[in-house]
Amino acid sequence: MDGLAVTGALLVLVVVTLSMGVKTVPQGYKHIVQRLGKYHGTLNPGLNFIIPYVDQVAYKITTKDIVLDIPSQEVITEDNAVIIANAVAYINIVSPEKAVYGVEDYTLAIQNLVQTALRSIIGEMSLDSALSSRDQIKAKLKAAISDDISDWGITLKTVEIQDINPSPTMQRAMEEQAAAERQRRAAVTKAEGEKQAAILEAEGRLEASRRDAQAEVVLAKASGAAIELVSNAVKGDELPVLYMLGEKYADVLKDLSASTNAKTVVLPADLPQAVRGILNKV
Repeated sequence: MDGLAVTGALLVLVVVTLSMGVKTVPQGYKHIVQRLGKYHGTLNPGLNFIIPYVDQVAYKITTKDIVLDIPSQEVITEDNAVIIANAVAYINIVSPEKAVYGVEDYTLAIQNLVQTALRSIIGEMSLDSALSSRDQIKAKLKAAISDDISDWGITLKTVEIQDINPSPTMQRAMEEQAAAERQRRAAVTKAEGEKQAAILEAEGRLEASRRDAQAEVVLAKASGAAIELVSNAVKGDELPVLYMLGEKYADVLKDLSASTNAKTVVLPADLPQAVRGILNKV
């Protein structure tokens, strides 16, 4: 019985040992094997064999593309404006042993590297240029970090600028500036409108005065012609003028009597004599 127990225990130990020496790596991954604490080799996808108790799978690394978010950060532009920028990097690990032994944490290292390069690139640009030049920033950012991460066995597929916006304080300042500019333009437009209205009104008054003057000239000419006709008709020196002035005098008295403000109208006893008084011919 004791012999059977020992044999059974040995069989179990052999089976466990053999199973420990067989490793299956799924597609899209590579496993890093250490032998007695030292890098020994890399297991590719499929069935692999290692020495039990001596070899150990220390790291399991994906070979698929990795989407790495770059946290948002405040960046100061060349003209001292503060903007908020973040990005996303697409990387692929081509040498797993370099990725795990070349840097302590390749994810954190790449994030810090991208943030530092982004601050440097935007720091050389003005606010307007930074907000409108995403493609330029992207190209410079990719060129700045590709060589560095290649030393870690990592390829940078691409890097995209997700958001690049003014900080809340800067945004409020820009909105206030835009509002002030709109008010200034509205004031200028209003002033221009009032100016044009005043010019048109002045031109209208000038034209009306010109026409009134022309009408007075025409009326004077007509009156002169009428006086001449009356003078020719009555064949006298004084009577034509007396007639015309008397007629005007009567029209004025008619208007005064029709006015709502007129209370009493006083007529001279001798109308011809009054007309002569106007002409200083008393």
